[in-house]
Amino acid sequence: MPSSSRRPARPLAWMIVGAACLVVGTLIVTGVSAAAGRTSPAATHVSAAPIAHVPRATSGRIAAPGQCTLHYVGPDIRVAPGQQLIGTLYDRLPIPQRSGEVFAGWYRTAAGAASIDQLDRVNGGQVVACPSGSQTLYGGWMTSAAVAAEKVGVPILMYHQFTQNPAGQSGPLKANYDYIGAFQENIAYLSQKRFYFPTWDELNAFIDGKLYLPHRSVIVTDDDADPTWETMGVPIVTKYKVLTTSFVITRYRQAPSPSVYVLQRSHTNDMHSAGANGKGKMVNFTVPQIVADLNTSVQILGGARAVLAYPFGHFDATAEEGLREAGFELAVTTEHGYVHAGAAKLELPRMRVSYGMSQQQFVDIVG
Repeated sequence: MPSSSRRPARPLAWMIVGAACLVVGTLIVTGVSAAAGRTSPAATHVSAAPIAHVPRATSGRIAAPGQCTLHYVGPDIRVAPGQQLIGTLYDRLPIPQRSGEVFAGWYRTAAGAASIDQLDRVNGGQVVACPSGSQTLYGGWMTSAAVAAEKVGVPILMYHQFTQNPAGQSGPLKANYDYIGAFQENIAYLSQKRFYFPTWDELNAFIDGKLYLPHRSVIVTDDDADPTWETMGVPIVTKYKVLTTSFVITRYRQAPSPSVYVLQRSHTNDMHSAGANGKGKMVNFTVPQIVADLNTSVQILGGARAVLAYPFGHFDATAEEGLREAGFELAVTTEHGYVHAGAAKLELPRMRVSYGMSQQQFVDIVG
């Protein structure tokens, strides 16, 4: 994947690795036009079972200070109440299953669940508020046929470094350095148009056909945790409350996440460099070597194993076996495309955002 997260103290290595990645990772983005306004499936897609009068599950548990007790209700939903930490992102909300139907998410109101109202939906891209210490979430359902007919494709955006110079950076890494003004325009658009930001566990369930994601779903990622990401990019995603994943090379960064809206996930610990055959170490190492590296990375990241970004986009069957043995279920590549139900989980495509991409081109690919 184009670029490296080495700190400024290593400019020569950074330029060499980045130049090699640029050749590998160059993608041409295309897409379809974005639609404005609220995105909700037709009413005929929604389960006819009423949910407004389903008895709420109860328990004797009382939320501790700083905790929010969540109650889950809806037809055929038998989920015990759970607790979430106020001020953090909702963490792994349950995904129930029902014969012949697909779970369509959690909603703040019964009406929102009945209409599958994207703007009412709650997920791990949002911060737990819960001023009363208790919150009820309502589950929605769609038929399997209705979900299949939607043919949803989810774009995973791929950014790298940023620059304050509208003319961009000079040199072989020019395409990596997105102009920060363009990035702000991108993120503001996603926020203003009320896009939905799935979590990785939601994307996993979507691929399995167990969860419906709305058409205007998008995942924002940044590779390498370059210093320009933290100083320029993070303030923007935080301002607009846009969930983002930063793929971190943990050999060079061990600091905690710089924002509640930034998930730090693995870009390996020390495989973001060339191996004996000139390609990334991940396609040079043995399975035990890969597992050892990933376990180190996971330990530094606090146990996060949800998803990995392949260094330089290089992977093969050995790399995939290493990921499986290390407990990873998802991995993103530099291949161009959208994620659909049934996608290969360790070969997920992304949409590269490079310097010079116009706002209309951006709108087209997230549409």
